[in-house]
Amino acid sequence: MVDDNQLGLQARKAVLEEHGYLVTALGSAEAALDLLQTGQAKFDILITDFRLPAKTGTELIGDVRAQKLPLVTVLLSGFVDAMGLNEINTGADAVLQKSSLEVPHLIRTLRSLQRRRKPMNEAAGGASAQASKRKPA
Repeated sequence: MVDDNQLGLQARKAVLEEHGYLVTALGSAEAALDLLQTGQAKFDILITDFRLPAKTGTELIGDVRAQKLPLVTVLLSGFVDAMGLNEINTGADAVLQKSSLEVPHLIRTLRSLQRRRKPMNEAAGGASAQASKRKPA
């Protein structure tokens, strides 16, 4: 999960961990790309804020797509409506508005995206049993 707002990042991390997700919290797109490129850790999901220092969340998602990393991507922003952000113009699998209802919506969205992804991974010989139990975000 990538967000430069440390309070929001830690709050979302705590809630996702309560729902069984393993979460790595990072404060910049560069830190996320560095971690993803090393291959030292495996991730299933990338959740990123839109406004980040140096690079936007959409640019981060574009980099992930360009590297053909098999991640489900979720873009969070307080500006979804104002900026017209959606799945088509951001490249994200889901775009969610930051709000007081964000957490339950995020949990539902992650579960839905994982259900859709699981049959594709199994058909391609991907997703191990361990990875599907761990649910890293």
